[in-house]
Amino acid sequence: MRLGYDLTLEQAQKLVMTPELRQAIQLLQYNSLELNEYLEIQMESNPMLEVANNSIEHENIEELGKEAEDIDWKEFLGKYDDISYTERRDKNIKEVTYENFISYSPSLKEYLLSQLNLTNMDEKEKNVGQFIIESVDENGYLAVSLDSIAEELGVSFEYAENVLFQIQTFDPVGVGARDLKECLIIQLIDRKIEDPNVFTVVENYLEDIANNRMMKISKELNIDIKEVQKICDVIRSLEPKPGRGFGGSSDNIRYIVPDITLQHVDGEYIVVLNDVTGPRLNINSFYKELVSKTNDPQISQFLNSKLNSALWVIKSIEQRRTTIYRVVKSILKFQLDFFEKGEKFLKPLTLKEVADDIGVHESTVSRATNGKYMQTPRGVFELKYFFSSGVSGEKGDVSAISIKSTLKDLIENENHKKPLSDQQISNLLKEKGISISRRTVAKYREEMNIASSSMRRRF
Repeated sequence: MRLGYDLTLEQAQKLVMTPELRQAIQLLQYNSLELNEYLEIQMESNPMLEVANNSIEHENIEELGKEAEDIDWKEFLGKYDDISYTERRDKNIKEVTYENFISYSPSLKEYLLSQLNLTNMDEKEKNVGQFIIESVDENGYLAVSLDSIAEELGVSFEYAENVLFQIQTFDPVGVGARDLKECLIIQLIDRKIEDPNVFTVVENYLEDIANNRMMKISKELNIDIKEVQKICDVIRSLEPKPGRGFGGSSDNIRYIVPDITLQHVDGEYIVVLNDVTGPRLNINSFYKELVSKTNDPQISQFLNSKLNSALWVIKSIEQRRTTIYRVVKSILKFQLDFFEKGEKFLKPLTLKEVADDIGVHESTVSRATNGKYMQTPRGVFELKYFFSSGVSGEKGDVSAISIKSTLKDLIENENHKKPLSDQQISNLLKEKGISISRRTVAKYREEMNIASSSMRRRF
């Protein structure tokens, strides 16, 4: 058998993803932040693209002058007097200044430093206090050891600790604590609680409180179980993170801007796409005219390539809007009972069911719902929220979210002295026509961060 190279021609069909198709798929998958970042880059590199502006633009000053002539200036100026050219105002009307609505929320460290400046400390103590305050973390705890602070500032440990004790009297109560126990004890002293058993429980039994081991505390301290329950209730009413009420880390907060708004008007649901999350684009009129006027072949080639690229971006954006709109309309059709009656009526729904309904591939629905949010009369939900698995019931399939809602209601209405076990919850759900096992109940309960029956028990 002879081996060799040969040239042959053959016809074959292949599915090839062009760069334009990849771009369209990528744009569909982007959330609002990623899409806006992508469009900013495209508009910087492509002069043909610009954000559509609904306001009327005037090509020259003559057009603006013609509109100005239509204004009845006599009627307009009738509101003003001839002396001061100020509008006549009714003095009986109470004016509202916008300065009253401008607010500033200080950070935790700024709030503590302002209190430090109001104390009677000398300059040296204030310098140590400022260093300690700068070492407090966002939860209000001292993040650096007091030994290292004293060594850094060249003072004794007792001197630094004395300044720390003064800072611990500042608001919020518990700030400047070195650990959780010290934080809770500071708050107990501030509340003027004198029961020594409360301080003993904080010092030695915090882990037992977390695990609801009341009987152990009762036996070891030789006090009644009801008294232990009252002590635990007092301790649980304290603030373990005194600094979290301040906006020191507000810069890291990222707010959700819904991509879609679902409005209920005259008994009908209307889907409105948010232009902020997916702005409409136009072709710049100046460069568009320049394409036909230029005689330079290089400039013409450059502008044509940019024009084709801009047209494809605009087409991809509109296709993205259309796909999301169709997906949301399909979700609305399947989950109409949810929007009208609540989460207990949420039905099991798969991506394939929506894909078959609107005639697209399942992956397209997945990309269209990825990272997209919808504002509804019942709140803001991610589109993925409406796709959930379910179990079979007597009245048809029931979604996992609906089961969780029912499970939560059962636990909220239980007898706290004899809380329901997972098996008892499973039996109650079977009576309601929902057949799930004890393990499934435990799984749903843990997903909702609900403690077990032994942890929920009150004495």
